[in-house]
Amino acid sequence: MVLITEYYYMCDTGYPKAEGFLGPYRGQRYHLQEWCSAGNAPTNSKEYFNMKHSSARNVIEHTFGVLKGRWVILHGKSYYPLQVQCHTILACCLLHNVINREMTYCDDVHNVDEGDSTYATTTATEDIHYIETKNEWSQWHDELAKSMFTD
Repeated sequence: MVLITEYYYMCDTGYPKAEGFLGPYRGQRYHLQEWCSAGNAPTNSKEYFNMKHSSARNVIEHTFGVLKGRWVILHGKSYYPLQVQCHTILACCLLHNVINREMTYCDDVHNVDEGDSTYATTTATEDIHYIETKNEWSQWHDELAKSMFTD
């Protein structure tokens, strides 16, 4: 298996299978509640991938909701360079964890307003205008799903 890119965006089915964009499989079960009942385990690699993708996306959306409830800098579109944005998010996560660890006496720490988890993180010069579908990325995506299902 050849890793095409080290990083990728987790996205929804609205994005094509293009390098750097890792979305769920279309036409397969996706939402976590679809696997809740007994006997509803994923039956193939694509369903298993979608279940894990949905789970990760829920955690990411919840995390950004918590962070946005605490750090105003994450509320709107950022015009800082992408690397600065990544460092800002990391700093917010680290500070959040320090506060939670050190302020065990504070009841309000876990009661932040989670608000809307949508956010924009690209700068005007880094906006994505066109995404090209690539067979290599689609094959990598399929290999990833198969390896997750069999491991």
